[in-house]
This record gives sequence, structure tokens and C-alpha cells, in this order.
Amino acid sequence: MDAVASPRKMPMLEMPQDQPAVAIADRIYEAAFAAELWPEVLAATSAISRSANGAIFVFSDHSPVRAITEAHAQPLLDEFMDGGTWKFSESVQRMCSAQPASFVRVDNLITGEGIERDPVRKSATAFGIGPHVCTSIPMPGGELVLFVFQRWLKDGSYDQAAIDLLNGLRPHLARASLVAGRLGLERARTAVSILSEIGLPAAIMGGSGRVLTANPFFEDMADVFLPTAHRGMAIADQTANALFQQAIAQNRDNRVVQSIPVAAIRGRPALVVHLLPLRRAAHDIFSGADILVAATTVGTGTTVPSPNVLSGLFDLTPAEARLAVELASGHSVQEAAMEIGIAVKSARTYLERIFRKTETSRQSQLVALLKSAWSFS
Repeated sequence: MDAVASPRKMPMLEMPQDQPAVAIADRIYEAAFAAELWPEVLAATSAISRSANGAIFVFSDHSPVRAITEAHAQPLLDEFMDGGTWKFSESVQRMCSAQPASFVRVDNLITGEGIERDPVRKSATAFGIGPHVCTSIPMPGGELVLFVFQRWLKDGSYDQAAIDLLNGLRPHLARASLVAGRLGLERARTAVSILSEIGLPAAIMGGSGRVLTANPFFEDMADVFLPTAHRGMAIADQTANALFQQAIAQNRDNRVVQSIPVAAIRGRPALVVHLLPLRRAAHDIFSGADILVAATTVGTGTTVPSPNVLSGLFDLTPAEARLAVELASGHSVQEAAMEIGIAVKSARTYLERIFRKTETSRQSQLVALLKSAWSFS
């Protein structure tokens, strides 16, 4: 069945404009499938954010904590992992409980006394490392992925410019985490093993939109993903399909990075369809394929999406997502601005950006769109 909806302009991810950040975004998607490359990606990100080190941690109720860091900080990570000191670390506990949806200064989450008695921070200080920033990425399967960057004591605290730079990379880190978290930060050697181990409905496609292979989870979603001529694919939801077909059509520059909301229907919750570009080593692993398509479900416990989910649905910044949640809750722009503690002028600026990213033009239209992903027909 061919696409039936008229394409509209796609809300594309706002990628960092500086060339180092763009290059790092490419390498993030490469490392998602070749975990041995993460230390290089972390080192490159540290270099442009003036960090001493970067690390990734995957916490799960069902398996031991897993982690990866830069080579020079491996002794510190080994101590963290082998001694089990992280279980007694207030910093770690606060990062996991706060689950910040953007990069934040960890030192703002705990008191100075807490930092001084924290065993993990004591080890870091002895190593010459001081201020930390972190962000969290909740996974559909319940895992929590933390990205943590640290500065040398001599370099002082993180300034806002560095945090903004890291937040510019965060949407890429979030999408890559969908794969990396499920693969346990270990390399999956073949396309078949990746699709079977990822634990999410997933398919790989060529740049022309031809489906090359899919896992059983994906094949069981015949009510969502429809076959088209020449082994192509469409999404049954017309609005979502318009965005999906537009994304495939715009893949010529190999910059497809998209999260597409699919409204709920009776018996099936709302979905987010993620398109991840296959770059460099990942492109080789998948024998020249260009795109991985993965689907994740979103909860139906509330009629208002959470800021974390909105960030994934429409690539909103944390501030934009918080404003969108307040608007979806029925607040006016003035009330929403007061609720989240920003100026009304700033809220109106954020709202204009939200309109562009969601392809809406009125507040009522926006609220209907935000709630549609949660509603059952």
C-alpha cells in the first residue's frame, strides 16, 4: 500500500551548527552499533566541552550496572565498578532519582557536605577530577542511561556555554542509547544479531526506503507498518506516514534524524518511531544500509505527556518541553511562564519554536496534537 497522505514539511532535528559537534553526532550513531568506539566519542565530546572525562552508565533492575569511559579514566571506572562504592554514592543516587532531561551540574543536586563524604567523589578528587554534569535517558525497557562529563579541578565549574553545547548533542545521545543500552554496551557483530538483541521492533532500510530486513518484533506490528511496492514501507497512521515518507525522501544527504509520534488506537498504545542514521562502522555492519527504524511505546497513564517524552517525540529542548507540558495541561502562556519560572516574553519565543518543530500554528492545535499521542479512539 503506497503512502496516501500529502507530505508536509518535516520537523527536523536542529543539529549543532559548529563542525566539531556535527562530526561528533556522526560518530555517536556509529558508536551505537560499535561500542568499542564510545571512548573516542566521549573523548571528542570532552575536548569541545573542556571536560576531563566522559562516561556512560546503564542502570537496570535486572542486570549489573554497565559502563564505558575514556581510556585514561579506566582505573577510576574500575574502582567505581569493582568496589561497589557507587551503591553508597549520594551523587549517583541523586542523578538516578532526579533523571535530569538535560545536562545539569551534579553539584547543584547535593550539598557540599554530601560531596565531601561521597566515596565516588572522594576517588574522583584524588584523581584530580572535580565538577560533574550529567543527563539521563530513560529506556522503554526500564533501563536508565546516564551520560556524565567531568572537569579537572583546576578548570573550575561548567559554564553555560559548555552545558548548551552538550545539550545540543543530547538528542543524538538519546537516540543512540536506544540501541547501545539494549546491546549492553557490547559490539553486536552482525545485523542479524543486532536486530535480535535490541529488544525493540526494528528494521533496517536502504536510502531509497527499501526494507532490507526486520526483526520478529517489527514483523508482528503489521497494523502499524505496511508493505508498499518494491519492498518499501509505510506507516498506517496517515499523519505519521507523511512525516515518515518525507524523512525517507530527504535521506539523500544522509542526515535523517527523526522521531515521529504515532497516535494510539484501540488496543495499542501510542508509539514513537525513531529513524537513526547508520554512519561509518555502523554502515559497514549493516552491509551498506542507511537507516535503522525502531519503535517504542509510550505510556497511557496520563493525558499529558511528560517533558522527557516530548523531547523524544518532537526534539524539543528541556525548556520547550516543560512549556509544552504546561500548555497541554490547559494553562495559558502567561500561566505556564509563571509555573516554570520564566518571563512571558521567553515563553512566547519558546512557543514559536515549538510551533515550528511540531508543524502547528495555534495553541489549540498544539494541545490537540500533544494529547493525540495518548488518546485511545
